[in-house]
Amino acid sequence: METRAVLDAGGKAGLAGAVTSLAALAGELAAVLANSTDNPDHAGRDVEADPLRELADSCLDGLGVVARIEAVTAAAKVQLLAAYANAADALEVPAETPYESSAREMSLVAEVACVLTIGERAASALLGEAHALTTSLPAALDALQAGEISWQHARIIVDETSGLKNAAAAALVGHFLDPEAPNAARGAAAGELAPARFRRKVRAWRERHHPESLELRHAKSVEDRRMEYSPDRDGMAWVSLYMAADKACAIWNKSSALARGLQGPDEPRTLTQLKVDEAARLLLGETGQFAGGGPSIKADVLVTVPVCSLLGATDEPAELDNYGPIPASMARRLVAEGAGSFYRVLVDPRDGAPLELGRTSYRLPKSLKRWLRIRDGKCTFPGCSNPSQDNEADHLKAWEHGGSTGISNLGQLCPKHHRLKHRTGWSPGPATSNEPPGWISPTGRRYNAEQPDREPPLRPPGFLPEGTSPLESIVDFLIAS
Repeated sequence: METRAVLDAGGKAGLAGAVTSLAALAGELAAVLANSTDNPDHAGRDVEADPLRELADSCLDGLGVVARIEAVTAAAKVQLLAAYANAADALEVPAETPYESSAREMSLVAEVACVLTIGERAASALLGEAHALTTSLPAALDALQAGEISWQHARIIVDETSGLKNAAAAALVGHFLDPEAPNAARGAAAGELAPARFRRKVRAWRERHHPESLELRHAKSVEDRRMEYSPDRDGMAWVSLYMAADKACAIWNKSSALARGLQGPDEPRTLTQLKVDEAARLLLGETGQFAGGGPSIKADVLVTVPVCSLLGATDEPAELDNYGPIPASMARRLVAEGAGSFYRVLVDPRDGAPLELGRTSYRLPKSLKRWLRIRDGKCTFPGCSNPSQDNEADHLKAWEHGGSTGISNLGQLCPKHHRLKHRTGWSPGPATSNEPPGWISPTGRRYNAEQPDREPPLRPPGFLPEGTSPLESIVDFLIAS
């Protein structure tokens, strides 16, 4: 009886409907691409039209059908996620403690993340969105499955109705998706609006009709203020602040005002560049002209610098822990200015892989912990980006079961995935001196480790001739130091 209830609750009819819609749309797409005159979208068009124009029209028609296929596919994914979550929950006996319930949820999210090859945060959000659409927002799911709105539109609806009671959420959905609703949205339909514009309209309506005052909601949201950091390419990164709008505007306005005051015929920087430089100067107290051009901050850093690059013979990028490749000049500056926790990292000159540093005692010495950070770079769980500074060294084969304290029997786990390993059926696979461990899920699926993209260090022609050279003595000295 319980299995039947789960199957019914899992939305078998919804899944069947999504599959039927996909099949129909696939046939429609095939007809469009074949330039079939039976396609209703071609009704009334001149069949003797220019072939090139007909091809262009068919491509546009095909794009429209593909967009609807994407929407229906997203609806099918939502149905599958909700059905899997219900089935997985029914397969388990009721959790006896919040601790056990939390562990099961972690395992569920991890399985979805690995199957879809996405991060766990994205998987958790996806499961939440699927739950919302299949339970409290059925009208939005129906519109998605009908291809009337895109997945981006559906996510906006889920996001903007979060925290609303069912009646308020239904009113918002009805306003935008039901043309027969009282005071329905006028103009273009929801699916005809670009997602950014749709969000702006939905948010404005939500602010006006929210049952709780904006003052109270703002007081609660202020408690969630935070700073976020996101690495980017070419030695750059983003830093963003989530804070009260007035303070954010004040920061923006002050940076803009200072930047405009520096503009002049002799100032080569653009206004955008000046804003960044002034904001960095205010935060860091730097005296250099360009942001980052002054003395580096003495922070805990782990930098891998190829020997030739360190000596200035090449400009091969170095590797900054918790970021990625950085310019050689930046690495050399870190070394020259004596960054507080800079550690020289030696790699195999043939392939760039780190060298084995085995130990026989249970407790890891600092040198081995640093080496583990070098090999793994982050938490080894698939999709996890937790930086190495926050992670914990873990024996893959337990010490009490005969596991050694060597680099090949160690993995770097963030606190969350360390708990996942010990609370659930997830287990790490074997590792090597150069490769972090993969993972095996409770269902038996194997997920490979994310391998570092190492390359042999660059060597200028003739820089390291065959046989003994003076540079080899320098390298030996660096190894010993």
